[in-house]
Amino acid sequence: MKDISLYIHIPFCKSKCNYCDFLSFDNKDSVIKEYVNALINEIKNYSDFAKDSNVKSIFIGGGTPSILSCPDIEKIFDTLKSYYNIDRDAEITIEANPGTLDEEKIKVLLSSDVNRISMGLQSCNNGLLKKLGRIHTWEEFLNNYNMIRNSGFDNINIDLMFALPNQTISDIENDLKKIISLRPEHISYYSLIIEEGTKFSRLYDDNKLVLPAEDVERDMYWLIHDTLQDNGYKHYEISNYALDNRECYHNKVYWKEEEYIGMGLGASSYFEGFRYKNINNLSNYIDINGDISKLKESTEKISKKTSIEEYMFLGLRLLEGIDKIDFYNRWGHEIEYYYKDVIQELIEKGLIIEDGCRLRLTKKGIDVSNFALSMFLFD
Repeated sequence: MKDISLYIHIPFCKSKCNYCDFLSFDNKDSVIKEYVNALINEIKNYSDFAKDSNVKSIFIGGGTPSILSCPDIEKIFDTLKSYYNIDRDAEITIEANPGTLDEEKIKVLLSSDVNRISMGLQSCNNGLLKKLGRIHTWEEFLNNYNMIRNSGFDNINIDLMFALPNQTISDIENDLKKIISLRPEHISYYSLIIEEGTKFSRLYDDNKLVLPAEDVERDMYWLIHDTLQDNGYKHYEISNYALDNRECYHNKVYWKEEEYIGMGLGASSYFEGFRYKNINNLSNYIDINGDISKLKESTEKISKKTSIEEYMFLGLRLLEGIDKIDFYNRWGHEIEYYYKDVIQELIEKGLIIEDGCRLRLTKKGIDVSNFALSMFLFD
């Protein structure tokens, strides 16, 4: 049996954050149960594609999956267990926001075999949380975090952001002290990106959003990097840190170009050389009721060229870099066959380094990663 991962999208939130361009909706409580019923049918229908597969990870993302009721959570996981071959050691993650968990729901997650919770915090500063449009405080997060930890969960991720409006180096230092004292197993730390169509985008266009200068943003990044590494967190991907043996298996599936099936509104799949994407219209998704022949908005056969590009572009996000032997085994040519001149140019510019059989970004390369990675796109 081959290994596969599953992603399940829950597109509902209590409130839409000011920076968020994810496929999610607030004030949709009236359709959540209908959505879950349609999702369950899609999960059942996709099981034929995965009947000879061993599920190594499941990631329930959003939106805010923890907004679901206990019965809806149980229905989703009962369906997954009934229709898929789930590895006994599978990593099973659900995203959660503070204020959407209580002791009853945490017990349901445990009984459903969820073994990893990804908590959205973004900042420990209540003033910054308000600017972001978050609906919780640091104190509410801490209460939920302690509740999760005391219930027996031993694999928790905390999502944070930096380069926020009016954020200072001192704010980052204070956040790091608080987070490190909690000792989560995994920390994701992303730089704010102003996405088109968000409230922050409109404020930015009207010159009403004061962001840190680029050099300050880089100082924040390396402060985070150095502080977390000094406290036992391995920097294994550009924006991700983990204690020993706590790297996120599911995310590495994406970065290593391995197979996954995505289910739910707008979800994408990469399976047997094809990339699929579901429709984005919520009412249509509910009406289709899990018929996967009607859910696909697009189907693309991934060419060898595209596959190589994605392997390089995503794989170099990992701090371990690209394994040249793995590259040869996948495509039957040395990596230099395609990228000799690009590799030489990036080495001369100090952006990548050749370390034995691996290619990886340097510190300078990480600072200009978008440029360095774009060099591996074919003309």
